[in-house]
Amino acid sequence: MPKQLLIYEMVVPLSAARHSDCSVEIGDTYDFGGKVNSVPLMAVEFPNAASEYAIVFAGDDTLMPAVILGVRGDENLYLSKGNTWEAKYIPAFVRRYPFVFSTSADGERLILCIDEAFAGFNREGRGQRLFGDDGKPSAYTDNILKFLQEYQAQFRRTQVFCSKLQELDLLEPMQAQVELASGERLALSGFRALSRAKLKALPGEKIAELAQTDELELFYLHLQSMRNFQDLRERLALHEQGKAAAASPPAEAGDRGAGAAAETAGESSEPEGSSEPAGRRRTGRAAAAE
Repeated sequence: MPKQLLIYEMVVPLSAARHSDCSVEIGDTYDFGGKVNSVPLMAVEFPNAASEYAIVFAGDDTLMPAVILGVRGDENLYLSKGNTWEAKYIPAFVRRYPFVFSTSADGERLILCIDEAFAGFNREGRGQRLFGDDGKPSAYTDNILKFLQEYQAQFRRTQVFCSKLQELDLLEPMQAQVELASGERLALSGFRALSRAKLKALPGEKIAELAQTDELELFYLHLQSMRNFQDLRERLALHEQGKAAAASPPAEAGDRGAGAAAETAGESSEPEGSSEPAGRRRTGRAAAAE
């Protein structure tokens, strides 16, 4: 399974021969996204995503925007204990699951595929049928195909936007660091962000050109979104508190000592960002994908 597909495990082309009796049951849980700390974001999504996520740029060969979901490499802090998504806006990369496009061997066609490892994929008729009795794609499958076609179009537009960023040399490497109450220090690297200094140094005519194409607005939405790293720290603090509470034995009734200890832990558990190396350190990287 290619790593760049992130949340997909068993992708196969959708066909009547293989899937004529198959259905997909889409629930409100996102457990399939629990082991990723970032997912790609299309440029058109910036206005909706900027208020809830830190938007960065990641990737070596193919630069793409991504939203940061966690600090550790295998931890999504936007999922609740019940695996519901704790944000108003859910990135299209997540919403398209379990479907995805693959490219034909000749590179000329896009093929609609499905992840058969998805828990809602079934042959018992639960949810939406993928094909009708006549062997033709169902209305549900047609809608999925349209959604992925639009996603692919936005992907190409986002590539153009990222090419402009690289052409203007506006990005700089960045690293986010968080210190836990335990003293453990986590670092997230492998991503880039817009340099305010480089943006201010652009000639006036170039700024005007970016404003005309709405790319300047995307720049400022990205910069605004970086404030959400603080929200990520708070999510991590709550997550660590939850893990500590789950690992601790229940306190007996009337045990004031245990209660006082719990209150103290709660007061000191909010992590602080720091650039000084201290304590144990774990690192993660932001990932981008098509």
